[in-house]
Amino acid sequence: LRLVPGVRIDNQHNSEKVHISIRGQGILTERGIRGIGIMLDGIPVNDPSGFAPDLYDVDWTTVKNIEVLRGPSASLYGGSGAAGIVYITTENGGSKPLSGTFSQTAGSHSFYKSFVQLGGKQDKMDYRISFSRAGGRGQRDHQGFRGNILYEKINFYPSDKIKLTQIISYSGYFQQNPEGLNFNQLDDPTQANPDAIPFNEYQKTNRTTLGLLGKFKFNSHHDIQLTSWLRPWRYKETSNKAAEYRNYNSPGINLQYNLHLPYQQVKNNISIGIDLKWQDIGMYKLKSASDPLRKDNMDESNIETDTLLANQIIAQRSAGVYALYQLKAGKFNLLGSLRYDKMFNQLTDKMVGKDTATTAKNFHQVSPRLGISYDFSDMIAGYMNWSYGFMPPSTEELANNPLAYSGFNTHLVSATAQSLETGIRGFRGKKFNYELTGFIMFTKNDFFRFKQSGRGNQEVFYGNAGNSKRIGIESRFSWNPFDKWKINAAYTWSNFRYTSATIDPVYTDTTYVLTTPPAPGQWLPNSPGNQLYMETIYIINKNFRINLAVESQSKWAVYTDAKAYSGELDPAIYHNWQKGFTLLHAGITYQWNIKKIHGSCYVYMRNLLNTEYMAFTEPDPDGNAYHPGPGREIFATIKFGF
Repeated sequence: LRLVPGVRIDNQHNSEKVHISIRGQGILTERGIRGIGIMLDGIPVNDPSGFAPDLYDVDWTTVKNIEVLRGPSASLYGGSGAAGIVYITTENGGSKPLSGTFSQTAGSHSFYKSFVQLGGKQDKMDYRISFSRAGGRGQRDHQGFRGNILYEKINFYPSDKIKLTQIISYSGYFQQNPEGLNFNQLDDPTQANPDAIPFNEYQKTNRTTLGLLGKFKFNSHHDIQLTSWLRPWRYKETSNKAAEYRNYNSPGINLQYNLHLPYQQVKNNISIGIDLKWQDIGMYKLKSASDPLRKDNMDESNIETDTLLANQIIAQRSAGVYALYQLKAGKFNLLGSLRYDKMFNQLTDKMVGKDTATTAKNFHQVSPRLGISYDFSDMIAGYMNWSYGFMPPSTEELANNPLAYSGFNTHLVSATAQSLETGIRGFRGKKFNYELTGFIMFTKNDFFRFKQSGRGNQEVFYGNAGNSKRIGIESRFSWNPFDKWKINAAYTWSNFRYTSATIDPVYTDTTYVLTTPPAPGQWLPNSPGNQLYMETIYIINKNFRINLAVESQSKWAVYTDAKAYSGELDPAIYHNWQKGFTLLHAGITYQWNIKKIHGSCYVYMRNLLNTEYMAFTEPDPDGNAYHPGPGREIFATIKFGF
């Protein structure tokens, strides 16, 4: 993913916890992914509002390939495609009747990961089942985690016209939350926020996904694709305000009909589909109490009072219909799509009278997309895309109501984006390939975060901030100067600024709210102007290979608070800019074969020069914005397979 320009990655716990943003979308969430569609083996991870709570279901050891579609793609995937789509595909069962893999990783900060997998192919089916257990204490106090992932995948091929894929997965994660630090606390970047340990702040997830995918081919002109899933899960999060419990039930179905009309040198493909998602959430909150003597020992106990702050039921529904047309005539390609979405959100408060118990907030949107490309030669193919995307408020943003502990924040509206991109790409055999893209994006009603007096020192709420203009240049290349030497690089230049501010005076703390939305000309937070990732891989011989990498980001803005930018706030706490960083990484791999057993040893050194840097910042209204990155880390993996 680091080799995809326009994508920003924050990697923690040796890839076990990941933040992702694309072209500046998804920058406001402390956890989870906003406005980016995540597809795991064809099943969406996002809920009906377009929010992906985490990537815990992805066992990166099993991933075969990742494809990224940058730019607004809502015409294909609704509100979860405002910034782009990430397609993650895991391995199938292989070609042998039976194969197996075992690996063990250990590393810095007590990191460990054990992985075992069995797979094979029998007649008209192949299968794979894997299990992994990982954990560690993290580089900061109160940053420990542990997690299990079970993943089973079976592909059936009853005939050459039918393919069925059945998936069962389970992920269980416990993640301590050290919270962000303010600028005064960065003298000790390993410490937790002072509230984190006494209130035992953490997130706990237990999630099961049942999926069934099918492709039915009637003939060379007609086929149908079906994707269905059911995802029940439980979630608990503790903070210095409350212990929040949520029980989810999230089913969905997608049905798509494809028509293929080849005529001599012209190919026409037409697809129409319907996309349905549901989500029901039972949620309640208990007030938290502090225990200054609590020991940080990775337990899940938490001191909660019997004060019930909220008891609610949230029902969400989304329905999308879409059409896709693709024309290929020689070297010319045309792609057009159109989608209509309608989303229903309803909250029932079980703590108030029936006449005021229910609040609702619904959204609907039409999103088009049009793209053309022409292949002048293998080395030069030009393309241009125009797209329109939207991002409705997520469940978390709606449910955090600044006016009361219950009910939706009904004053939120969807954010929208129009984007135009153009570029060239090409290749020369297997030696060289490249891509160069320029884009401009105009957004309306971007979201921002603010606090509310009288509701707890660190409780955060969401509003619509205003509009922005985003300009960027994205480039990448891969070059094999010799058979044993390969160089990959990705560079992104970004200029993301707010162009206007929107203020909704409904909030009671108008003094704060009126100064919080970003002023025109301010930079979007957490968006470096320059970003580079380059790696080189050298194969010494059939057993050894080494890889070196450099990762660099320039400075970025931290806050969208007008007072912080104007200098009215204490600069020791509200620091407006975060300096950039450059990190060096290195790895060495040894591989061997002994009869039918093959294996490898891999040693990876991250942040080789022990550089101090900031992995992630969030525009936190209380100044607790800084999440320091780890210093030098070393990980070693031994792997066996048959």
